[in-house]
Formats: sequence, structure tokens, C-alpha cells
Amino acid sequence: MKAIVVRQYGDPEVMKVEEVPTPKPAAGQVLVKVGAAGVNPADTYARSGNYANKPPLPYTPGSDGAGIVESVGPEVKSLRTGDRVYLARTVTGTYAEYTLALESQAQRLSDKLSFPQGAGIFVPYATAIRALTQIARARPGETLLVHGASGGVGTAAVQFGRAMGLTVLGTAGSDRGRELARKEGAHHVLDHGAAGYRDEILRLTGGKGVDVILEMLANVNLGADLKLLAPHGRVVVIGSRGDATVTPRDLMGRDASVHGMLLWNITAEEGASLHAAIAAGTDNGTLRPIVGLELPLAEAPRSHRKVMEPGAFGKIVLVP
Repeated sequence: MKAIVVRQYGDPEVMKVEEVPTPKPAAGQVLVKVGAAGVNPADTYARSGNYANKPPLPYTPGSDGAGIVESVGPEVKSLRTGDRVYLARTVTGTYAEYTLALESQAQRLSDKLSFPQGAGIFVPYATAIRALTQIARARPGETLLVHGASGGVGTAAVQFGRAMGLTVLGTAGSDRGRELARKEGAHHVLDHGAAGYRDEILRLTGGKGVDVILEMLANVNLGADLKLLAPHGRVVVIGSRGDATVTPRDLMGRDASVHGMLLWNITAEEGASLHAAIAAGTDNGTLRPIVGLELPLAEAPRSHRKVMEPGAFGKIVLVP
């Protein structure tokens, strides 16, 4: 089979298409024919070697994907050959024509979704739902600010936040991105590149501020985020590319808090809860993965450059 293989950490060009043996499932594993693989910022950090969960070399990138179960190993009970699944991490990586996954890592994919949409499920939606429900403990009636509301995690957070009864404010850096955030359910959409947009957030909340902020770029925004919080407000840091400077009194005066979050820290119980929420939302149509760009597998280097550019628009996927 063809697969992307990384043999040294570095820039996107270290990812090469190679012919490698098609793996065979062992006990408790399934072999999935990949219909599409999702590209996430975390994939770029791992490839560069600057990541807490740095994979050992050589490896095939990718934790998100969707496809059809090709074969199952012994002791697999919940899946059969021919089942449509989305992948929540794998054993061998999703940037490939086939991937091995544990039975628990392959979840049934709604018939309403394509494989490219399925490749945009796990990291974006599990991240957004975990941030809102398991970390921030958001409640219906509260106000949510989503920075980067046009990206994969951002659109997931807008959809899920709206479905759970939050008033959703979103920011995006392009007209196209702001229109997407609006279409996916944000009540108010702002240009985070415009002067005074934070004053507008306070105006929209009647001066109270927002209850929950999902922060995708904490090194740029965290200090200012704290000044936008309502009493007892919470910031969940989902992404950061450097250090941040904050004024602790902005937290103290509000009895507010900042929470860091890494999806890979979930327990089995938390993961099951996230998959249940995803299944319900994709089945009833409230959760609708947005695919912004499909690229062939050989263009993995381009996908890694695109996913880190400003102006995010939905999910980037690779199609073997």
C-alpha cells in the first residue's frame, strides 16, 4: 500500500509517499481502508519534533480518518467487514491507504456523512465537546466566545455550543470565515483583526463579559481574554504557539479560571461520553463536519502548510 512515512523530524517535506506492507489485524484490531484522513495542527507539531507526544521514528502521521472496515482480527465483537467507521486515533496512522486501529478506536460513521466529513470528526468534535462539557462545565444560557470559529475545532464548537443552548460569539479573520461561522450557528461574528473588536464583545454582552472562552492561540490572545470574562468565567486553552503574558488580577477580580486541555488526556470513560455525544449529533444533524479542502495523499506537505495559515475554513483532509 501507499503511505506517508516520516523518517526524520523537520519541515513538511520530510513527509514522503512510500510503498509499505499492508498491515494485518491482530487480536482486538481492525484493518480500515482509508477513505479520507484528517489533517490537524497537532500533526504538524509532531512532524516538526516539537510536541509533548512526539512519535518515535519512522512513523505515518494522522489520528483522524474515515473509511470501511476491510478485515477484523480475533476477539473483535462490535465491528464487521464492510462497516463504515470514523477513526479516533489508530495503531499505524491515517495518512495511508490502509490503517490498523484498535476496536475501540473505530466508531460507526453515520450514513449521513461522507468519508471526508468523517475524517473531520474526532479531533475537532471531541476537542470542542470536551472543552465545553468536561472542562468548562458550560451550562445552557451562558455566553461562549470561540476564537477561530471558522476552523475545524471552531465550527465544531459553534455547532455544539448552539445546540446546547449557549449564546455563541465567534471570531474569524476573513469574510468567508465569518460567513461560515454565522451559517453554522454563531449569534454574533466578529473580525479578530479589526481594531476594537474586543470592545464590541463587551458591548454585545451588556458589559458583563462572556462566561466561557475557547482559545486556539493563547500566546496571542490569553492576556486580553481575561479582560473579557464575566464573573466566574472560564478560559479553556486548546492551542498555543508560545508564551503568554497575563495580569493575574484580571482573574482574581472575577473569581475566574484558566484551564489547559489536551485531548489525549481523556480517560476511557470520558472518551465513551464524547463518542456518544458525537453519534447523537451527527445522527440528528446538529453536528455537521465542514470540509474546506481535499488534497491527494502526495500533497501532505502542502496540507501541513495550509493548516497553519491564517484564515482557517473547515477541515483539511487527504484522500488516498
